[in-house]
Amino acid sequence: MLDWEEAVQEFERSLVAERNASPHTVRAYVADLRQFATFLRERKETDSGATRVDAVERDDVRAFLAHLLAGHRKTSVARKLSSLKTFFRFARQRRWLEHDPVSVVQAPRKEQQLPNHLTVDDVFRLLDAVPGDGPVRVRDAAMFEVLYSCGLRVSELVGLNWEDIDGALELVRVRGKGNKERIVPIGRKALAALERHRAQIGQLCRRGVRDVGAVFLNRSGRRLTTRSVARRLEYYVRAAGLATKVSPHAVRHSFATHLLNAGADLRAIQELLGHASLSTTQRYTHLNLDHLMRVYDKSHPRAG
Repeated sequence: MLDWEEAVQEFERSLVAERNASPHTVRAYVADLRQFATFLRERKETDSGATRVDAVERDDVRAFLAHLLAGHRKTSVARKLSSLKTFFRFARQRRWLEHDPVSVVQAPRKEQQLPNHLTVDDVFRLLDAVPGDGPVRVRDAAMFEVLYSCGLRVSELVGLNWEDIDGALELVRVRGKGNKERIVPIGRKALAALERHRAQIGQLCRRGVRDVGAVFLNRSGRRLTTRSVARRLEYYVRAAGLATKVSPHAVRHSFATHLLNAGADLRAIQELLGHASLSTTQRYTHLNLDHLMRVYDKSHPRAG
């Protein structure tokens, strides 16, 4: 039976010859495997020659992961576990061991990456940076007013048709994920911006409208793409002098955060966002500690 280092060298040769792995990938695999071997020798108090591939147990792997989690990000730990899984699959194929000690070990759950969100003042600065006299700016002003007013996904925004907007009732019909429809309220400022935009569509699309009924069009009369919306937003974020990077999704996140901070019910926000699960909505919320303390001091009968 090969000892650990001999097995790693054989695995390294296989990565190069059979998988055509890049030098960077090979170095990363080998470094992870040797780090595990060092941990294993210290754990079992053995010399390097006594560390065998078939002597590794599931508890060794779990102890290694626990050791890593004390000083590494979960994404880094998950990558090292992936290296071990690949190596032990290779060892099974070579018949160096009967049972794979890593196959049922799961990687630690990665941290949820929340999108950036804007303060209320930042949103006002952004929206104030958009208005102008030209048809493009008028369109963009309406676009971002609606995005923030309704908390839409960018795909929902570009998918809007004029027939979806009921100005009298101040409601918008939205087609979300899985083509599911929901009805959301729309603010009067957004409605006013839409009316200004609609009045200037002829100037925006001088060669005619091709996607008839679409709310947001480019100069060619085609429905705007999600990427076009993101680019226009980047332009106005710079114009507003905002330091943070802002995506259309961050505007949606800000919508949810501002409603929650103002006392809105989480389940109501769930309906507005079109989330199937409340747990999804909870990931969008970003209450800071100061706000939580203010709410606690104001609301809890024994806070004082």
